[in-house]
Amino acid sequence: MRQATIRAAVAAVALLPLLGGCVIYSNEGGEKITVAASDRASAQTEALEAVRKVDFDGQRLTVVVGSNGCTEASSFEVKIKDTDPAELSLIRRAPDLCKALVREGVTVSWTYAELGLEAGQPVRVLNPISL
Repeated sequence: MRQATIRAAVAAVALLPLLGGCVIYSNEGGEKITVAASDRASAQTEALEAVRKVDFDGQRLTVVVGSNGCTEASSFEVKIKDTDPAELSLIRRAPDLCKALVREGVTVSWTYAELGLEAGQPVRVLNPISL
């Protein structure tokens, strides 16, 4: 019985990545935008990017993040949990290995449409704030 329980647990863990959804968009600028539907537990197990500033205007999400000179919107995966309000997590997928330190950080943004959100939809960002 114990081996059956262990096998079931291993099978469940192996199937977890298959249960999440992921959509990749390409915008006019040629950048790939990755948006993944997720649950809060998976977002908490991944290292969330510290953000310096977050701004929503009902049509666009704009964030300021640290950079060594090569950070852009396509450097991140955006995970969204469909709750009320929607919960959004930014996870850096492409490390910034450039040598220029950008003190003020860089601004990256996504439209609500790119993120699969309705215009004006309330959103909560789960990333930590870095001053």
